[in-house]
Amino acid sequence: MKLNKLAIFVGILVLAGLPARAAEPIRIGVDGPFTGGSAPMGIDMLRGIELAAGEINKAGGVLGRPLVLVERDDRANNDRGAQIAKELTGKRLIDAAVGYVNTGVALAAIPYFEEARIPVVLSVTTGSLLTRQFAPPEYAENYIFRASCSTALEVQKIAEIVKARGYRKVSILADTTAYGQVGRHDLIQALAAQGIAPVSNEKFNIGDTDMTAQLTRARKAGVDVVLTYGIGPELAAIANDRAKLGWMVPMIGSWTLSMSNFIDAAGANGEGTVMPQTFIEQGDTPKRAAFIDAFHAAYKVARMDSPPSAAQGYDSLYLLVAAIRQAGTVDGPKVRAALDDLHDKIEGVLQVYDHPFTPTDHEAVEAANVAYGVVENGRVVRLTSPAQAAAAR
Repeated sequence: MKLNKLAIFVGILVLAGLPARAAEPIRIGVDGPFTGGSAPMGIDMLRGIELAAGEINKAGGVLGRPLVLVERDDRANNDRGAQIAKELTGKRLIDAAVGYVNTGVALAAIPYFEEARIPVVLSVTTGSLLTRQFAPPEYAENYIFRASCSTALEVQKIAEIVKARGYRKVSILADTTAYGQVGRHDLIQALAAQGIAPVSNEKFNIGDTDMTAQLTRARKAGVDVVLTYGIGPELAAIANDRAKLGWMVPMIGSWTLSMSNFIDAAGANGEGTVMPQTFIEQGDTPKRAAFIDAFHAAYKVARMDSPPSAAQGYDSLYLLVAAIRQAGTVDGPKVRAALDDLHDKIEGVLQVYDHPFTPTDHEAVEAANVAYGVVENGRVVRLTSPAQAAAAR
């Protein structure tokens, strides 16, 4: 597979310049969907991780040891994700891990990391339960950390936009995966806190291409905004069928509305779509500008397919490496303890991380780190507030 060749190339490249008799590598597992409908997220996540690994190894590695990425394609399949995690942890093929995109895959995989006492920093997946499943006091040690936005936080931002625009009759269209259903559950709760209950609640399957039935029912219910939880291809079907019905009701959804396979397939029908974002491909800080330039140069692209995935992948590896350096070892419990109390500030793409985790809070992303994006001319650009989002109908 092309990605395997790329990972090998990165390994060769970053080892160049290290001592001829280099120490044993530190093995970092990277699991994600590198094929299928979720691939734009998985591939850009991997690319962000590769860029970080290249920089770290060029600077001498960690504890005098180079990083080697142990890459696996879970194809967004829950069973395959569980099998990969079992293999990586059971055979001790890795020292720690970053990655995961799909909530269902992560739910199936993370128990193996917890049992093996191997830390994993989740790079993209958002399901609220993931970092709490093994949290204290029920569990003495929680090995699951996250560098992406949880659905619990994301739906708060969606609810803020709904309130700012004055919408009262909302429809939720969510896919039937764990990601879609966790998102639906959390979104209903966030809307309830604003005094809003959905008047239309619809679902769809991965691979569905016709959403006219769900949209027709929503239209009959008098819906004034459509809220979505899904991934690119099916979200594009919603946008396109909305246009076919001549019903261009506003469309707001989760961060996945920034995926290239939504923007490209929806075309003009996706213009004006709004979503929360941890990272928008705009170089508004020196670190972000340098990251964007490095990404474009390394992968010969003019636009990232999934900007948050790339940035979060990059940052997740730097957070993990900071913990390994602080612990002075790759011993799982010691690395976990270091993640719980990182001493040094880490300059990432999303933010400067200053004690991002505690023993009771394994979420690095807070509300202040989440912006609003809107699709304009085939790209996602920044909105500064829900009020501005209200003006961008």
